[in-house]
Amino acid sequence: MDERRLVEVSKYLAKHLRHRPERIGLTLDPEGWADVTALLAVAADHCFALTRAEIEHVVAVNDKKRYELDGDRIRAVQGHSVPVSLNLPVVSPPELLFHGTVSRFLDAILRDGLLPMGRHDVHLSPDRETARRVGARRGRPVVLVVQAGRMAADGHEFRVSANGVWLAGSVPPEYLGE
Repeated sequence: MDERRLVEVSKYLAKHLRHRPERIGLTLDPEGWADVTALLAVAADHCFALTRAEIEHVVAVNDKKRYELDGDRIRAVQGHSVPVSLNLPVVSPPELLFHGTVSRFLDAILRDGLLPMGRHDVHLSPDRETARRVGARRGRPVVLVVQAGRMAADGHEFRVSANGVWLAGSVPPEYLGE
C-alpha cells in the first residue's frame, strides 16, 4: 500500500471509529468495537472501497498505533468523541507527563487547565519529544509539563491506552508548568 492510501485509510478509520460511525451506518459496541465485515460493507455502500488486508496493514504500521484488531473486531484505542467505555484500568502515572499544544491556546490552558474538548479524556505523552510532535501538528509547539504524580496523590485518576497515550479526565491548571 502506498503512503497516500495508508493515510487515506487511516483517516477514514479515525473518522468512523472515533467520531462519526453513524454517518456511514456503522455500529460500535459499548467498548468501541466494530465488526470488520460490517465496516467493509458500509464503507463500500458509501463509495469507499476498503479491504480487510488494507485494514490489517494500517493497524500493523500506523505510527501512533491508533487501532487494534481482535479477531473480527476493530476499534480505535483512544480519542473518541462518541460515547464508549474502553474499560482501561486506573494506573499510577509517572511523576511527570507532557502535553503538546501551540501558543494560541496557552492562556486558556493556563487559566482553565487541560480539558477534553469534546473527547473522553485529555491525552498526555510519556516524554517531551512525543508531546512536541503532537503540538507541532498545529504550528510551533509548546510542551507543558504535567505534575501527574502529584495529581494522582491528590486523587485524580489516570489510564494508559494500548498505544502508550496517558489519559486523564482533565488537568487542573495548578498541575501545569512549562
